Amino acid sequence: MIKAFSEGSTIVVDKPLGWTSFDVVNKIRWNLKQKLGIKKIKVGHAGTLDPLATGVLVLCVGKNTKLIDALMAGKKTYTGTILLGKTTPSYDLETSYDQEYPTEHITAELIEEARVSFLGEQQQVPPIFSAKQVDGQRAYDLARAGKEVELKASTVVIEQLSFDASNLPEIHFEIECSKGTYIRSIAHDFGKKLNSGGTLIALRRTKSGDQTIENSKSVDEWIEFIRNSSL
Repeated sequence: MIKAFSEGSTIVVDKPLGWTSFDVVNKIRWNLKQKLGIKKIKVGHAGTLDPLATGVLVLCVGKNTKLIDALMAGKKTYTGTILLGKTTPSYDLETSYDQEYPTEHITAELIEEARVSFLGEQQQVPPIFSAKQVDGQRAYDLARAGKEVELKASTVVIEQLSFDASNLPEIHFEIECSKGTYIRSIAHDFGKKLNSGGTLIALRRTKSGDQTIENSKSVDEWIEFIRNSSL
């Protein structure tokens, strides 16, 4: 029954490319309100995904919104692709390439040395195109306005990191990391460690805490579930 579902539940959405996390929240919330004939219902997400990322987005409905902080604390697993030799201001494809670097010197040994250096606890500086607050404003708003942005480093933990470098200058990866880790910064910093540049060109979250991509549904599947459920 949809009423029981809406009173307190946690759902896993496979976020589509190009959608913000709030787009997903708003779409699910609107369909729940329409189905139930109510004006308000609590829906929130437990860990945002950039518009250019896909995969596991955990939503909490009703009373389960109280669980958001606990769910956000879980480890995350991602797969994706880094393009070596180019950079963008946002560290991904939200902005255009601004610089090019050589890649001919990059060897398997250099890649492995860089990979190992990322493992464990480290200080990471978020991208300036991020939702971090700077004097009460979002960093990305300041960056888009052409203003100088300086962000403080935060502690993150990289549990596991593997690379497939068989298609250089593209490198495919899988990473397991703590909450608050910016994969765009990993891509950027990885390029630097190779004495080159790096841009994140694809990202998919496959796990968030205990929730996996295998037990997710698309936005359309969740909407169909809501619309077809009995009251």
